[in-house]
Amino acid sequence: MNDKPRFESAPARSSLPAWYPELLDRVSVHVATGHRRAVTAANREMLASYWSIGQEILKRQHEEGWGTKVIDRLSTDLKTRFPGATGYSPRNLKYMRAFAAAWPDPTFVQRTVAQLPWRHHVALLDKLDDAELRLWYAAAAVERGWSRDVLALHIDARFHERSGKAVTTFVTAMPPEQSDLAQQATCDPYLFDFLGSTEGWRERELEQKLVEHVGKFLIELGQGFAFVGQQVRLELDGEEFFCDLLFYHLELRCYVVVELKAVKFNAAFLGQLGLYMAVVDDVLAKEGDKPTIGLLLCRNKKKVVAEYALKGFKAPIGVAEWTDAINSSLPEEFESALPSVAELEAELSSTAGED
Repeated sequence: MNDKPRFESAPARSSLPAWYPELLDRVSVHVATGHRRAVTAANREMLASYWSIGQEILKRQHEEGWGTKVIDRLSTDLKTRFPGATGYSPRNLKYMRAFAAAWPDPTFVQRTVAQLPWRHHVALLDKLDDAELRLWYAAAAVERGWSRDVLALHIDARFHERSGKAVTTFVTAMPPEQSDLAQQATCDPYLFDFLGSTEGWRERELEQKLVEHVGKFLIELGQGFAFVGQQVRLELDGEEFFCDLLFYHLELRCYVVVELKAVKFNAAFLGQLGLYMAVVDDVLAKEGDKPTIGLLLCRNKKKVVAEYALKGFKAPIGVAEWTDAINSSLPEEFESALPSVAELEAELSSTAGED
């Protein structure tokens, strides 16, 4: 009698029917989907449990008026009663109490914020007191797929005050279903605090440092941007041109040309950017790609001057500032008063005449 163990091996793929790869792909999709749903369901149940615990603590604290010693005792007793359980430290129990207080509607918790992991909620509770602002960042984190660290980074950088604020032609130059997404993909100002002080830098120094820190630059640009290259060579009728930075936006399905300027906005920059965009459309864009978007980043600008300079441009172009630090008060979205026609003409003339 042969007692040796028998090991069954899978048949070679070459011996299987031609339709097998399709079966494997379809089953793999179901496995991946099931795994994601299981993780999501587990997270939803955990958050519901944390919310209920927080509510119990809030209710009893409101009725009895006891202090933090009860939470410390509760943590110890829970660990004794459930020796294998984790997450019930005094600190975490206090977060559960704050979580229940921050989101008093249980159906809202189950429907909306349950999509975020617990660590995201801890960051929201630590960094934000305003309920509407907390909801804004929670929704943004879900929509954009931010990790906890990226969420904290954007809160610290006051992303909500900068998101979608660039001066653009997107509304008139793009279909409605694209223009909204493109506008939300912009900021003003862009924050390059990861570069340190940029005082006295030239455009090429700024460009090189952004490429060296391209991962952090992509976080600031936002979801969907893929880096294509630096100083990308474009040729037109035997003449060479080099665009500073070239990206591809995966959701908008188009190239994005980024021109960097270490000086204030100059209307003449738009002509240069428009040329690069046109050449990218003709030379690099493939069938199915949407028209190239241009993004001009200047050290500073006057919003109303940029708006007037963009009038008449049919291509999708955006103008925004960049900064290496967020000041105590960001520039207002709109000027308090529009300049006179004479002041506007003088400003446009001066910028057009600069080198």
